[in-house]
Order: sequence, then C-alpha cells, then structure tokens
Amino acid sequence: MGEGIFEVKKLEAVLVPPASKTDDGLYFLSNLDLYQNLILTTIYCYKSDTTRSNCNACEVIKQALAEVLVHYYPFAGRIAINDSDGKLVIDCTGEGVPFVEAVADCELEVLGDTTKSSNFEILEKLVHIFPRSKNILEIPLLTTQVTKFKCGGFVLGLATNHCMADGISAVEFANSWAEIARGSPITVLPFLDRTIIKSRQPLKIEFPHNEFHEIKDVPKSILASKDDELIPKSFCFKEKMLVHLRSLAMEDGEVEKCSNFTLVAAHTWRVMIESLKMEDDQLTKLVFAVDLRSKFNPPLPKGYFGNAIFHPCCLCSAGELRSKPLWFAVKLVQEAIKSVTEEYARSAIDYYEEKRANPLATYTLFISSWTRLGFYDIDFGWGKPTQTTLANPGPNLCFTLPQGEGKKDLNILMVMAASLMKAFEELIQI
Repeated sequence: MGEGIFEVKKLEAVLVPPASKTDDGLYFLSNLDLYQNLILTTIYCYKSDTTRSNCNACEVIKQALAEVLVHYYPFAGRIAINDSDGKLVIDCTGEGVPFVEAVADCELEVLGDTTKSSNFEILEKLVHIFPRSKNILEIPLLTTQVTKFKCGGFVLGLATNHCMADGISAVEFANSWAEIARGSPITVLPFLDRTIIKSRQPLKIEFPHNEFHEIKDVPKSILASKDDELIPKSFCFKEKMLVHLRSLAMEDGEVEKCSNFTLVAAHTWRVMIESLKMEDDQLTKLVFAVDLRSKFNPPLPKGYFGNAIFHPCCLCSAGELRSKPLWFAVKLVQEAIKSVTEEYARSAIDYYEEKRANPLATYTLFISSWTRLGFYDIDFGWGKPTQTTLANPGPNLCFTLPQGEGKKDLNILMVMAASLMKAFEELIQI
C-alpha cells in the first residue's frame, strides 16, 4: 500500500434494519460460536466499472443490506447474556446494522497492494470500527462502510463479530447480499438453527483435547513485544520452493504425500519458533481451522449459518520441533487434521461446555486457509473485487491467500509484532 496519507470523510452512521418484520426473541449460539467472540474486519476493493456508474453504489448496497437481513436477521440484533445459564446469545431486536457512507480524497490506486500494507491504520479508515474500549455487548454484530474514491472505484469495509459466522458463512452472506444488489435470487438460503451442534446431555468427553491446553511459559520475545504495533507482511512460496519443501518432507519415506497447506503450516511453524527465540524446553502450539460441515453424518445442512469450524492443534516442545526433520512437523499437522471426526468435534463441544476453555487462548502460530473461501467472487454489480484483505487481526497469525487462475505459487499474509517481523522475514525464505 502506498504510504501517502489520504483523508476519508464519513457521514453519520445510519441503522439499516431488515426490510420487513423478522423473528424476535433470543437466538442460540453454539459453543463453536462462543469462543470466537471477537471482531474481524475485512475490506473489498472495487474498481470503477465503465459500463455502470458507481454514483448510486451506496444506495444499492444499503437497500440490498436491508433485504438480505430479512434472511440473516440475527445480524440485526445485539449480543446479550442469557439469564438462565449466563451464556451469550443474540437478542433479535431487529434494530439493524450501522451503515456509513464515506468519500476518500484520492484515487483507489493510492491503496496499492493491501496485502503488502505495513499500516493497519490506513485500512481502518475504510471500516466503521467501534472503540476497543467498548464492551462487546455494546458493539453491533456487523458494521458496514462504503467509501467512494475519485476514480469511481469504491471499497466495502465490514466489521463482523466472528461469533456470527466463519469464513464459509461470511462469504455465503456476502454473496446473498451481492445477489440481491444485482437483482438476482439468493442461491443459498441460510440454515439458522445452530442447536444441531449444541453440547450433549449428559456431556461425553471422549478424547484428550490438547487444543484447549493453555501454555503458561510464554517466550520472552512475545512478552517484550506485547505492546508493539502489529504489522502485516505478505510472502510468496514460489512453486520451486514448494517442490523443494515437499521433497524435504518426503525424503525419509515417513510422509507419502502432503498438501501445500500442510507444507506451509509445518515450515512456518518451525520458522516461528526460531524467530521467537524459543527455548528447547518450551511448549509450542500450532493451531489451525478445520471445516466440520462434511465431518458430520449427515453433513450439516447446506447454508448452515454460524461457526462450523474447529481449531485442532499440534503441541510439542520447541526442541523436538527444532531437532527433527520437516516430516515430523508435517506428520503432526496431518494427524491433527485426520483426528477431527464427528465424535472428536462433539467431544470438543462438550469439553468447552464443561471447562469454558478457549483453544485460541495461547498459541505460537495460528494459520488459516483463505484460498478456497470465495472472497474474490462477491459481485454487487460492479464486477468482482480486485483485492480483499483483513484490516486488524491479532498477533502471530498466518493466512494462506487466494491465487490467480493457473498460478502454482502460494502467498501468505503474516501478522506479527513489528519487532519480531524482521527475524521471521529473514528465516521464512529458504
């Protein structure tokens, strides 16, 4: 992203309620939703379309939002606490989603490549974000902002509470919204009943769940950098590098085949323990997301709206990870992915019910694949986005990013404390 500072003038936020009356009352959140109660922000950049003026983009997108909220009405409510069990629920008040119209004093090109930005503050001008000091109960579940640029392009910025949707659900919601904006029928209607993955009674914890293990001995480098600015940086795993890593992973015959995600997760994890200068006896934890939709029998209904992902982990000492070949880390990742069956997921849901522990409480590295989620397919009538990215995620996060047609390279977006990024950058390229 260009470092030139630009100004964004924002109008007052207006609430967009559903276009017609919807269900009210309390809406159940599953245990998979509850531990992901955090705000995630994304932006979608749309270039000017010579065939269609964007002068009415705000009005079209705002009207379509009102209509899509009829189907996704929990988004128009607010988080509340259920008196009966003290858990968070959604109070379906129908009060609506804040919508902000904004104008930037520059061309869209000023943003440059948003995945290479070193300044989250610039991206945050494009999203309507509530102060971090606010209680999560006071923050709407979704906020929207459309920022017009001088060139005729615009950026849609969203701040979404992750408890409402995982990546697949978020894309289905955005696609339904975009379809309405284009005057098309909704392809995938949401399935709203999250009780189908609620905890069992009596609880049945059948597996050890290392993903909930909270590491107490945090590396000194993380403690020293906790007040640092977080910066994002993208790295490219060229096809040649992926071939090299794959040959390293398979040379001892311990691994027969491995996906690009597994390779990148294993390699990046090993790099991370070095860049954090971890001691041999310190525990290191790699966490990643596994989609559960197809793991259940029968599979979760099409359009399941909510979080249907779980975060298994690999856990070992830094010394073990450091001293063993790449195949060791690859096998750990493969075994963790394979372990997530319906029985395992149900056991984890029950574990959370009893312990209220969070698998994301401590980790060395969190990696998530964005390669197949379809963020680049969301077309509100002005074509598909030219780029999309996260605006303010947390530390030590790694996202594998979508590739262009036919490309065999793989890009990752790494988010780390500024003081730790240099060491990571030197080690990640082999």
